Amino acid sequence: MKVIIGKHGGFCNGVKNAVDTAMTIPTENTFILGEIVHNGDVRKRIEARGIRTVETIDEVPEGATLVIRSHGVEKRVYEEAEKKDIEIVDRTCPFVKRIHDIVYRESGLGKTILVIGDESHPEVQGILGWCQGEVYVRNAVEDDYSFLDGKKVAVVVQTTFSREKFDKIIKNIKKDGRKIVDCFRTICYTTISRQMEAESISLECDAMLVIGGLNSSNTNKLYDICRKNCENVFRMKNADDLDYQVLKNFKKLGIVMGASTPNEQTQEVLLNMEGIVTEEKATTMEEVVAQIDNGQNKFRRGQLIKAIISSVNDEGVEVLLPTAKKEILLDKNEVDCETYSKDLFSGKIGEEIELMVIALNPVKLSQKKIKEVAAEEEFIATIEAGNEFSVECTGFNKGGLTANVGSYAVFVPAKEIRSGFVKEIDKYVGKKLRLKALEVKKDSRRKEIIASQRVIIEAEKAAREEAKAAKEAEFFNSIHVGDVVEGKVERVTDFGAFVSVKGFDCLAHISDLSWNRAESVESVVEIGKTYNFKVLKVDVENKKVSIGYKQLQAQPWDLVAEKYAVGDVVHGKVVRIVAFGAFVEIEKGIDGLVHVSQISHEWLENPTSALTVGQEVDAKILALEPETKKMTLSIKALEPKPENVQRRSKKDGEEGNEKPRRQRRDNRASDEYRGWSDSEESGASIADLLNLSENK
Repeated sequence: MKVIIGKHGGFCNGVKNAVDTAMTIPTENTFILGEIVHNGDVRKRIEARGIRTVETIDEVPEGATLVIRSHGVEKRVYEEAEKKDIEIVDRTCPFVKRIHDIVYRESGLGKTILVIGDESHPEVQGILGWCQGEVYVRNAVEDDYSFLDGKKVAVVVQTTFSREKFDKIIKNIKKDGRKIVDCFRTICYTTISRQMEAESISLECDAMLVIGGLNSSNTNKLYDICRKNCENVFRMKNADDLDYQVLKNFKKLGIVMGASTPNEQTQEVLLNMEGIVTEEKATTMEEVVAQIDNGQNKFRRGQLIKAIISSVNDEGVEVLLPTAKKEILLDKNEVDCETYSKDLFSGKIGEEIELMVIALNPVKLSQKKIKEVAAEEEFIATIEAGNEFSVECTGFNKGGLTANVGSYAVFVPAKEIRSGFVKEIDKYVGKKLRLKALEVKKDSRRKEIIASQRVIIEAEKAAREEAKAAKEAEFFNSIHVGDVVEGKVERVTDFGAFVSVKGFDCLAHISDLSWNRAESVESVVEIGKTYNFKVLKVDVENKKVSIGYKQLQAQPWDLVAEKYAVGDVVHGKVVRIVAFGAFVEIEKGIDGLVHVSQISHEWLENPTSALTVGQEVDAKILALEPETKKMTLSIKALEPKPENVQRRSKKDGEEGNEKPRRQRRDNRASDEYRGWSDSEESGASIADLLNLSENK
């Protein structure tokens, strides 16, 4: 025989809380108002302790202690207890308390209250005692609900009522277009779970056992559900209430228990069944018993569970768990909100909430942790996808660096810190690390990320080099000798200026900055300013480009014809003296030659006898040849010619040789001028010099 046992059987939290109280509370002068649980065996054990059960508060003496069962009581009971100085130990089920709050509030707003349930049941009697106005109780689908027409109605339902039947009643109420202002589905979630479980198990099995008190409302609902789906249903109030031999011919047996049935009763039933199962099934039966005893109360850290809000206070939220023996506090620090206030849960008693188990023994729960874990999982997913993340290094060991991100430990091996050997890894402690995951270990006992910073550094370096190469290739494909380009002077040296052209460094040599000799680079161009340059040389192999600035500027001799003419008087400075004359700088880059014969009306053996370098003079332009860059000047032309020019006295024998000596001088002048011409310095033509010599 295969046995299937409902997981949601046994005491519900409300009943268990009340029974545990009755079994542990001091017995002296202690009373219980009404039958604490619909189970004769449990009642007998409580009575054996010496605690009396009373039906009304009038039977409780002044100053006594009164335990209120999970079904709850009318509002007047609390008022009477206060008058008689009776200490109340309230074990009303949180779901029942919620109904009390609802009907008290809604009836206070002038609404008609409709209670779906058994009017004779103590839970419903207690609910009625909290209504402030018109109230009705119904429990049949076929009832006439026309009395609700025109009324503002709020509907509640007994916590142990059939969910299926309740849905049909609501459908019947609404079918004639009747409007319900508020409909509160106040059936206990454990009741719903038991009923759904009874439905599914009874459809699967050929026999069913329903264990629970014969006057238990919720157990009777389970019996009705099973009878609908299975022909062989056996109702039991305890383990002695059945001849187990009737079960021997069934292949699959289902067992469900009401909320008033303690686990030990179910265990006793199962142990009594051992006599009708084969020997090899005995172990299976023991496992089933163990499941009943312990299986429902085990949690694991990180487990997500559904809980029901039972009450709220300044310390947090009390919740009920399907498998817990009592209420558990969800601490206010674990509630998912910025600032906790119990008002946040106003009207939410009885609602379901998802929580995470964060600690065991005792069990601790968190709502906030769910969001944190979800965010962490999303973050870990991005890391596994290869995205970069950052952490602060918190420690080191011989193998590398350590850090933490969320619940994960991070380890960076020494070889993965950067390229090359890292000698002093302790210097990284406290510093931010940029990492990529090499491996993510999600083992629940140790979550770890093995990561590398080196791969990021090397990837970025490779990317920079690739980008630089691409940029250089693009640059060299776009630039040619002779191009005019715009460039910004970035820095200067003694030998030239480095200019950024399209982001590439080009060199403008000092000799290519000015047609005149530049004293310094800064005298021509300024750092930070942009100029136009001409491309002079492109060396693709060595990645070098030479540019010039002066090549785009007019040469001084190109403008001479516009500025000067033969006969003009100019002012200049002697810059160089040679044997045949002196060179006078008229302006930067423009020199004129004053032949020795044009310095003075007197005969000069050497120009230095009349002129010195740096001396400023006025001179007249005798000849001008811009195309050959020559200008002939005369100083003596601006001076009056003396009447008696003093000549050098002739020595004996010279008179007859004057012509040959004169010829020699003219020849020497011709040779000297030719040499000046060959050196491309400015000056007069040879014919002019010879004429000047004749005039002299």
